[in-house]
Amino acid sequence: MTVSYQFEVTVLPEYMGEHSAPEASQYVFAYHITIRNIGSKSARLMQRHWLITDANAKVEEVQGDGVIGEQPMIKPGAEHAYSSFCVLGTPLGCMQGSYQMLGEDGKRFNADIPVFTLAKEGVLH
Repeated sequence: MTVSYQFEVTVLPEYMGEHSAPEASQYVFAYHITIRNIGSKSARLMQRHWLITDANAKVEEVQGDGVIGEQPMIKPGAEHAYSSFCVLGTPLGCMQGSYQMLGEDGKRFNADIPVFTLAKEGVLH
C-alpha cells in the first residue's frame, strides 16, 4: 500500500461590517479555515505563508509559525479548523498561500491554500 501526504484546505470568508471603518478605508474580513488530511500519513502544520492583495494591487506578505498560536498534528481522516482575520484598505481583495507541513517521517512539504475572494456585500455582482 502506498502512503502519502495529501491535504485539502477550504476557506469561508466573511466581511465584518461591525468592525470595519469604511470612512477610514479599513475593511475587516474574517476567514474560517478547515484543513483536512485526506492522505494516509500524519503531519504537523509548522508555518503559514499568506499573500494578501487589495483592490489597488497592494500585496502584503505574512509568514509565521503555526496558526493562531498552534502547530497542530493532523492525522489521516482528521481535520483542524480555525478562524482568523485581516484588514484591507479596500472593500475587495483576495488571499492565497500555503502551510509548511512536517510529515511523520520528517519530510517537509507545502499544503496549498487556494486563492479566495474577500468582498464587502454589494461590491461584486
